[in-house]
Amino acid sequence: MENGVLSEVPASSPHHHDVAHGRLGAKEYTANNIQVLKGLEAVRKRPGMYIGSTGPEGLHHLVYEVIDNSIDEAMAGFCDEISVTLEQENIVRVEDNGRGIPTEPHPVEKVSSLEIVLTQLHAGGKFDNDSYKVSGGLHGVGVSVVNALSEWLEVTVHRDPHIYFQRYRKGVPEKPVEIIGETDHTGTTVRFKVDTSILETDQYSYGILSERFRELAFLNKGILISIKDERDERNRRQDFRFEGGIKSFIEFLNKEKKTIHPEPIYFQTQKDDVKLEVSLQYNDRFDEVLFAFVNNINTREGGTHLAGFRSGLTRVINEQLKKSKLLKKFEEPLQGDDLREGLTAVVSVKIPDPQFEGQTKMKLGNPRVQGIVSSAVYERLNDFFDEFPAVIDAILEKAILAAKARNAARDARMRIRKNSEGMGLPGKLADCSEKDPAKCEIFIVEGDSAGGSAKQGRDRQTQAILPLWGKMLNVEKAREEKVLVNEKLQPVIASIGAGLGVHFDPEKVRYHKVIIMADADVDGSHIRTLLLTFFFRYMRQLIDKGYVYFAMPPLYKITIGKKVFYAYDEDARKQIIEENSNGIDESKIPIQRYKGLGEMNPDQLWETTMNPDTRSLTQVRLEDAVEADRVFTMLMGEEVEPRKEFIEQNAMYVSNLDV
Repeated sequence: MENGVLSEVPASSPHHHDVAHGRLGAKEYTANNIQVLKGLEAVRKRPGMYIGSTGPEGLHHLVYEVIDNSIDEAMAGFCDEISVTLEQENIVRVEDNGRGIPTEPHPVEKVSSLEIVLTQLHAGGKFDNDSYKVSGGLHGVGVSVVNALSEWLEVTVHRDPHIYFQRYRKGVPEKPVEIIGETDHTGTTVRFKVDTSILETDQYSYGILSERFRELAFLNKGILISIKDERDERNRRQDFRFEGGIKSFIEFLNKEKKTIHPEPIYFQTQKDDVKLEVSLQYNDRFDEVLFAFVNNINTREGGTHLAGFRSGLTRVINEQLKKSKLLKKFEEPLQGDDLREGLTAVVSVKIPDPQFEGQTKMKLGNPRVQGIVSSAVYERLNDFFDEFPAVIDAILEKAILAAKARNAARDARMRIRKNSEGMGLPGKLADCSEKDPAKCEIFIVEGDSAGGSAKQGRDRQTQAILPLWGKMLNVEKAREEKVLVNEKLQPVIASIGAGLGVHFDPEKVRYHKVIIMADADVDGSHIRTLLLTFFFRYMRQLIDKGYVYFAMPPLYKITIGKKVFYAYDEDARKQIIEENSNGIDESKIPIQRYKGLGEMNPDQLWETTMNPDTRSLTQVRLEDAVEADRVFTMLMGEEVEPRKEFIEQNAMYVSNLDV
């Protein structure tokens, strides 16, 4: 293995046959080489197998594993309140008012059932179909894995009339389960501190957790889920409870948008053991917001339930078009892509035997679910549209416009392809010589003068420069064909090289660092926001994969004696002067305030903003995609009132306003 890539051993290699037969050189590969890992030792040795990664995703996965137990109690009808608290020192506390984990001695193992649930993999009520008909934590490794990867964990169980308690260190009980008091109610509290000798971080994100808990509250109507953050003076807290379930979710997602029919469409149904809930509503926008869940798990990569929803929707709308007076406006069948424009939808299935593709449970594989969902969506929507013809007319008008725009976008793509044949990459792009995207970065630079400095100061091996000039299109208000032919965005699309919108292919991205480099003023902020809006709406996976960054140019150049310092904000300026002035009055000291990148010569731009060893980059991450969608709509959309309200509410948090 070389640099994380498996390299083939040539057939002529002296070790070729040894490798093929499981032998390395003279070393025998025998039973002595096979390690049998007992109990939770396996989890501590190979944490990635159980939680996906030891980074931030794995860290948050541990909280989900604990809360999933409480949600399973709620789905079984025994719990309606769950609270998660982030305590000082990144200790997590999860409490519920469910039945409480059983504590009586296990008939086979002869120790408390509570201890078995916390210390044995594949132990729990998920394998007994009578306890939980439907469950999110289906691998049955949930809370025992959290225990294995915690420095310490303590569990308190209220099961009338007693309170039971046990504490573990690195998965091992300190002493047997004990009764520590009396109680007249039921519930479970799990409190733990992750083991940072295994996990890379213990810094929980309030945004990531609250997005997940809000989803869970929408998906389980009437359940109260609270999150509280005690780690700093802000003491943030949110309570999520939605009596309307996923219909409330659609209303929330479309809150800042202009909808084309007043109420979200909603239905729930059950066939055999598959429960299906669907809610959808169209708005006047051009993008799609769609969430698909299986047993409360957000299946971000879709699967058979999503394929069933799409095919059922396409079939029913084409069926309705055939009997509509609008057929004369567009006689071709509508395609799935035509129905995506402006669609906000949530599809939630609950099934007892989900087959997920991959450990991360991102894609549902059960073939039978597709047919069940497809026919249910077709039948229920057909009935609805027959009853409410005004709604289907509005949707058909929208879909026909989208179909015409699709044809126009196809023609625009063909024209672009034809015009660019033999031309290759944009003329203004100064490309790098390295061809491995993982080692390449592109600076999208505002203005020709800054672009010139960047081209001269860059590392030509790995750094590409694309200067932008003039006013950029606000894509929040534009369709794909307008974006495709926009002369300001065309060079960006061509340089990144991975297409656009539904045709965007992250595998073809030419640079794994796309760095927006703009002036530290209002115009620069505007350029950054317009580019970010473009990436969010048309190249979303670029952000999801962590490829988008902001360069952080300095605000000040400070010369003290023969030394030159750069300050990236006001606090840094004060600190540099305080630590290096040696009593000199601040007014003898030469301070240059950079108004734009173009004021720096190539050497300065390299040293302060582009040199990987000294620069400061900010990675753009979407902790809460739903909130990001709402804010982009509000700030970049056409409705003035929500934008005004947002600015008024947040004006007090602005620390550095440059007008």
